[in-house]
Amino acid sequence: MRSFSELHESIEKELADLDYPSTPKNLYDPIKYVLNIGGKRIRPILMLLSHQLFSEDIEKSLKAALGIEVFHNFTLLHDDIMDEAPLRRGLQTVHEKWDNNTAILSGDTMLVQAFHFISQVENKNLRKVLEIFNKASTEVCKGQQWDMDFEKREDVTLSEYLKMIEYKTSVLLATSLQIGGINGGASAEHQDHLYEFGKNIGIAFQLKDDLLDAFGNPEKFGKQVGGDIIVNKKTFLYLKALQLANESQRKQLIQLFSVLDNENKVDEVKSIFSALNIQKHTVDLIKAYYTKAMKHLDSINSDKKEPLFNFAQKIKERIV
Repeated sequence: MRSFSELHESIEKELADLDYPSTPKNLYDPIKYVLNIGGKRIRPILMLLSHQLFSEDIEKSLKAALGIEVFHNFTLLHDDIMDEAPLRRGLQTVHEKWDNNTAILSGDTMLVQAFHFISQVENKNLRKVLEIFNKASTEVCKGQQWDMDFEKREDVTLSEYLKMIEYKTSVLLATSLQIGGINGGASAEHQDHLYEFGKNIGIAFQLKDDLLDAFGNPEKFGKQVGGDIIVNKKTFLYLKALQLANESQRKQLIQLFSVLDNENKVDEVKSIFSALNIQKHTVDLIKAYYTKAMKHLDSINSDKKEPLFNFAQKIKERIV
């Protein structure tokens, strides 16, 4: 049984060994750049771990795992254009280093390449794998569109927000696990449990990210604390606060989230969050999703679940 770190090394080697044409240089250099600026490689590793639950021949999932990672980085490349983000993992984003048109075209090429890799599963699994990957790809796009739409809406509900983070963040984790299970020979029931494990742990991860953005230790979190508040991002914390706030608090929150240049804004918003016990409400929901995830993992009959248990535990205990 291979460990998380061993599988990480395998994925890094596969990425390093990718051979791109030399021309057109401005099409392929941005792809090489974005795939070599680091990353946790969580999605491809989860695919290989889920395959390993049922079969040791994880090489049958290696190309598909590569496809998932290329697809994930394609979404980041295009997200950075939409967000006008200057940096990704501390380095210039592709559209900043080159230009928007180059970034769009390189991203399109990555999407095509992702489907090429995904399609290299065994023929007996090809149709189902492509069906669920197509579904996940569409849902990721829906999630991104909802995220952008929410920036212009004042009536976003908690259920809408949770569906958005499910699509934008969780479904690709869930699909990675499901494809690994399919390639490893898992039963339909176990495939469903893998998907639900990934979906719920992914939502827990994003909610923890929302929480840490407001209340994390900046030295450990590695990001500007209060970044979501500064740009008026409607996270779970903000939407829950609106739900629980009295009329005065609600008016103050809405006013604070209508401006960008209030120097006391982060402290004022966090003060309202604390008064409404938003931290506890968020932690309780994270625990609920974590518990759901673990029930699905517990339902899988395999003696090789330890790496997935460890992964889930890190999500639960995450402080960065």
